[in-house]
Amino acid sequence: MDLQRRIAARQGDVLLFALTPPRASTCAEKAQEIADITLERLRLLDVDGLVLYDIDDEVDRNPEERPFPFLPTMDPADYLDRHLSAWQRPVVVYRATAKYAEKELRDWVGSQDTEKRLSVFVGPSSRDKQVVTTLRRAQEIRAEVNPALLLGAVAIPERHTRKGDEHLRLIAKQEAGCSYFVTQVVYDVNAAKNMVSDYAYECHARALDPVPIIFTSTVCGSMKTLEFLRWLGVDVPRWIENDLRHADSAIEASIEQAESTLVELMFYCRRLGTPFGINIESVSIRRLEIEASLRLAERMRHTLTR
Repeated sequence: MDLQRRIAARQGDVLLFALTPPRASTCAEKAQEIADITLERLRLLDVDGLVLYDIDDEVDRNPEERPFPFLPTMDPADYLDRHLSAWQRPVVVYRATAKYAEKELRDWVGSQDTEKRLSVFVGPSSRDKQVVTTLRRAQEIRAEVNPALLLGAVAIPERHTRKGDEHLRLIAKQEAGCSYFVTQVVYDVNAAKNMVSDYAYECHARALDPVPIIFTSTVCGSMKTLEFLRWLGVDVPRWIENDLRHADSAIEASIEQAESTLVELMFYCRRLGTPFGINIESVSIRRLEIEASLRLAERMRHTLTR
């Protein structure tokens, strides 16, 4: 419950580790094998919680060809219940609300054990996407059915760079019941700092207490992965691309870059008095990138402890 207590108290300083469930076509035996390997890898990591993503086809997000083909994955809630029951710490389960019928979402929200589960509701990837349940309605359902379920929302620094109003979106979501935010993968530290700064000062102007912003980071071990991050809308500065392209080891360079970005954001948030957290994302199927993400999480645990 420490994760929930810290978020509810708006204290932050939490460390999460994020995963994508196996492909939907994976048989139960193989899915359990993947889960067991994952739990063994996480056993020595002192993380405050696990994040399970709800993957949706985002072809409407970008007209360009997807660098990696979209492959449907298992429902994160089902994967958790069936294969990760041995995990004893809290789990943040993402819900892409646009693809769930209201009754289905209501039943799931009502069944959640708030001592073990949190959630992040994600809206449609574009205005053109077909929506079954809107994000606003999903937030209302949670408030009606299970208000004790700590609810998070997505924060996108790149959108703040383009439109300049992400901080207002965050405050609107906060007023709708969100207790924390989880960012898209952050490579552009200035974009993230601009968003945090505007959010912190707008909260001060409105006499609101800011809620934790959890910064997501991941290790990029190849130019193909970098291309995919950009397809997803992540702004990767040219200097980072150059460093990764010309490094003796792109993975080692990526770990150093990610750690430097997270440390800078940590100190900036502390100076502003804005609670924060760190989410290390491991969604690659490449063993080297998975192991690198674990190493990055271990480094950040030491940094947070210090």
